Amino acid sequence: MWIPVESSPMNTPRNSAEVKPGEVVSVSWLNRAARNVLEESFPLMWIAGEVSTLTRAASGHVYFTLKDEQAQVRCTMWRNRAQLLPFRLEHGMQVEVRALVSLFEPRGDYQLNVEAVRHAGVGNLYEAFLRLKARLEAEGLFEPAAKRALPRFPRGIAVVSSAQAAAWRDVTAALARRAAHVPITLYPTPVQGDGAPAQIAAAIRRAGRSAARDGTDVLLLVRGGGSLEDLAAFNSEAVARAIRACPLPVVVGVGHETDVSIADFAADLRAATPTAAAELASAGFVELHDKLALLDARLTRAMQRRVETAAQRLDRVAARLTHPRQRLVQAGLRLETLTQALHARMARQLAAGEARVGALGLRLAARKPDLAQRRARLDALAQRLERAGSNLLERRRSRLDALAQHLAHLDPRGVLARGYSITRNAAGEIVRDAGTLSPGDGIHVELHQGSVDATVNPHND
Repeated sequence: MWIPVESSPMNTPRNSAEVKPGEVVSVSWLNRAARNVLEESFPLMWIAGEVSTLTRAASGHVYFTLKDEQAQVRCTMWRNRAQLLPFRLEHGMQVEVRALVSLFEPRGDYQLNVEAVRHAGVGNLYEAFLRLKARLEAEGLFEPAAKRALPRFPRGIAVVSSAQAAAWRDVTAALARRAAHVPITLYPTPVQGDGAPAQIAAAIRRAGRSAARDGTDVLLLVRGGGSLEDLAAFNSEAVARAIRACPLPVVVGVGHETDVSIADFAADLRAATPTAAAELASAGFVELHDKLALLDARLTRAMQRRVETAAQRLDRVAARLTHPRQRLVQAGLRLETLTQALHARMARQLAAGEARVGALGLRLAARKPDLAQRRARLDALAQRLERAGSNLLERRRSRLDALAQHLAHLDPRGVLARGYSITRNAAGEIVRDAGTLSPGDGIHVELHQGSVDATVNPHND
């Protein structure tokens, strides 16, 4: 007789060593004990493999299988962990999971409870990054005292990046907005791939050698965001040494705000993004522009106060004059002053309105729909509709032909064509039994082509 251990909690063994020979335990106790053994025997560890049979539940939990060439194991990643993933987990990815070996008690399935996932090889890349950083830092390559200040008003800006990268477009857009008069020289180079570190270092050296000829006095090294593998070129010793050897002060804007590379430590100034790098290089012009705007406002107010004071003094002096002609002259002068002020104000408002209309026109042009693309899509849909209608009509025509053939098989005239006939008595009823006819009865025989009338002769049964 089987007795569940759970029915007597006070006597439930706490581990497998306490199970006595011959004692019967429940399946739930066995699974719980097995789970405890697994979780206590294996530490939280990193495990590498390929993702397969990936499922995302409506609850937000992620279930998948981690496999290699010889084995596989089920994995569960709870919603609070899955929503922290920096990338979207997909089938076929080579990953490393940080997981706890466990067992799902209700089914007795051995599984991994996953806490974090990273691309395969990221751990090695990060360790190499830390070793290189420590070695170069020990050499003094990152000393703050060696950092150079940026020129306040650069004559020209050199940019080392890929001509097809979004970072180059971000830099040019920011400089066009903040310092459009400053020339920009691009030294194109791949920013990702096996040969990228050497090519980036060569581009930095080329920019330094050509600085006098190109009129540049600051260099921006920029790239968009990406994974640790994508930014590996900027964690190169060759790039770091090229930055420190460059005669121009170097601003590095690689990745997003959270991305940090060896190039950032070697640079004279680190920017959070490529756009931020352009803003740092043009900060002096923006500051000067703001200062000039402030001085212009102060000068305008001072001139206005002086004009108002002079006008008041003129009014007091004019008030002492009693000649009507003088008063008319004064009124004319005042009217002329007010007219000029009115015209100046109207001109400023009109210029501001024209500038706003131009800006809105550019925005409208940018948002104008692509009619050619919409027309091409409409033509494609019309062709699909025409083909669908033709296919439907063809299917209906084929079905009609089939029904017509079936109906022809059921047509009595088809039977008559094979040599049969239909005999009717004088009442017009079909004769199915010769015994119902008597000698001398008139009958009507219908053939495949035409009909005949006949008289029944005596016959033998």
